[in-house]
Amino acid sequence: MLSISKIAIKKSPLSLSSYFSNTKPRYKLRSHYFDFQATSPTDPRVLDKMLPYMITKQGNAHSKTHMHGWEAEGGVEEARAHVSDLIHADPKEIIFTSGATESNNIAIKGVMNFLNPMKKHVITSQIEHKCVLESCKLLESKGFDVTYLPVQRNGIVDLGELKKAIRPDTGLVSIMGVNNEIGVLQPLKEIGNICRSNKIKFHTDCAQMFGKLPLDVNDMKIDLMSISGHKIYGPKGVGALYVRRRPRVRLLALQSGGGQERGIRSGTLPSPIIVGLGEAARIAKNEMQRDNKRIKKLADKLISQVMEKIPLVQLNGDKEQRYHGCVNLSFAFAEGESLLMNLKDFALSSGSACTSASLEPSYVLRALGVPDEYAHSSLRIGLGRFTTEQEIDFFIETLVTSVERLREMSPLYDMYLEGVDFTKINWSHD
Repeated sequence: MLSISKIAIKKSPLSLSSYFSNTKPRYKLRSHYFDFQATSPTDPRVLDKMLPYMITKQGNAHSKTHMHGWEAEGGVEEARAHVSDLIHADPKEIIFTSGATESNNIAIKGVMNFLNPMKKHVITSQIEHKCVLESCKLLESKGFDVTYLPVQRNGIVDLGELKKAIRPDTGLVSIMGVNNEIGVLQPLKEIGNICRSNKIKFHTDCAQMFGKLPLDVNDMKIDLMSISGHKIYGPKGVGALYVRRRPRVRLLALQSGGGQERGIRSGTLPSPIIVGLGEAARIAKNEMQRDNKRIKKLADKLISQVMEKIPLVQLNGDKEQRYHGCVNLSFAFAEGESLLMNLKDFALSSGSACTSASLEPSYVLRALGVPDEYAHSSLRIGLGRFTTEQEIDFFIETLVTSVERLREMSPLYDMYLEGVDFTKINWSHD
């Protein structure tokens, strides 16, 4: 069978851009990709692993009476082992889902529905992914109480505030690992210790952390963890939910069916993309250290040169406690959407892909206390396994020119250069 990875990678998997540019005329790189928090391209090695399960090993993993079913089941269980190995869990604790959004919904609603009416209180943060916040709002409409913890100016949850928010009827704490807009890394181990000592279940959305930074569910005392495939160079449409067995976590399923996945998530398992998730997890474990070293080097170069060449630039989120592949920068006097239009050769965003249709300032940046004028001028720059140093150089050069052009057209920037103190202006809203 044709090996996609041999065509795409040859000696090195680092330059996906060169693969697309050298494979003519079928593929063409439309723009330089800097949106790895929204999704990542599928690693060609993952596609290689998936292809047989689409063509020759096409059986239903739940068909126990013939070879096709056994082959599909074998692929699913191998993937389950790779996913669990990456987070130091037992394979039996991995529940396959359609992605992190479904996993978050199952975890939050499932645990609290099971604990109701003994436990009616949930603690989360103000900068969680929309699906976590919306799940909590739904619980509120059903009579549950939710505490939305503020974060510090660096984007990190204050552990003292978490401790103060705990009540006798608190059943669940849900705090994400790495934020999808600013890349800040939360202190999961400390949060896990607080939850375990108070006999509270701890759920974390690790869609942006799984496969990129080390995770150990036992050391961090995590009870439930949401995982996504397409964030780690795997296929879209597949994810997983880690559910601890000892001490056992009980939850109510959100859908009824044939009882697959321990009865938590019924439905026929999509073997090809589950196999893809497993292979992506296997590759991530083997290449995590190298990927992180490369990405940090590229991010450091990006941030330092942008700060050096462009005045009035702000890095949003903690400078050190972060995943370096997510860089969120704000440029005073250069509106974010206008910047995106000037950076048409690059695929990037001004915030989360799940909220990019809104023109409102990012709720994540607002939670950090970032003023609206800076929140409106932010760019999220995502770096990944296939980002090259040449792309970083080209991006910096284009960004500098674009910001200068926009500021030349900004009357506010002229006022700033003239020394006007904006805090003393009484702006009219007529």
